[in-house]
Amino acid sequence: MSRFILSGHPQGSAEWKADRAGRATGSKAAAILAKVKSGEAATRADYRVQLALERLLCEPCDDEFTSRDIQNGIEREPFGRMAYEARTGLFVQEAGFAYLETMMAGCSVDGFVEQGGRKGFVEIKCPKSKTHLEYLTEKRLPPVYRPQVTHNFLVTDAEFCDFISFDPKMPEKLQLFVFRVERDDAAIKEYEIELRQFLIEVDATHKQLALMAA
Repeated sequence: MSRFILSGHPQGSAEWKADRAGRATGSKAAAILAKVKSGEAATRADYRVQLALERLLCEPCDDEFTSRDIQNGIEREPFGRMAYEARTGLFVQEAGFAYLETMMAGCSVDGFVEQGGRKGFVEIKCPKSKTHLEYLTEKRLPPVYRPQVTHNFLVTDAEFCDFISFDPKMPEKLQLFVFRVERDDAAIKEYEIELRQFLIEVDATHKQLALMAA
């Protein structure tokens, strides 16, 4: 039995955005973990209020602005997926929004894979050439994506994640970078504590807004 419920709505669709509304997602995991010396980090507070508003209004309230770099990444993602499949021989099952019944959290992985009976997911990035070269050189999961990957491990209960960076501008041998991240239960448990506390605060903010609106 699957740990999560998988929505059938395509990523980016209005229905997919509705599925995500009010739930903590992997793309915002870094905001959930944001810290400052005193008080609450601005990015964390902004996301807490956003989720509370989405629950109150029953609709997504995220910023819909998409930069050209982000749009380029979206357009190149299918080619990165194909390059990964060609190199590894693994089939990537595209997916909508995966969410938990027991917690207001979910994620939109770029696909699920299976290898030797082990279940995993992929995260596909199509960055600028300079950034892609950094990934190739450092040969690790970029720290900026660790919170997202940890969140997605928590939701999906996967055993591994293949982080993929793809840049079609590069010479053929340098176009694809794949780094496998194994599940780290200790890190996931530590993150879950932070996530649950954040969601308690979102609940409190939602109740406060509902009282104001009553």
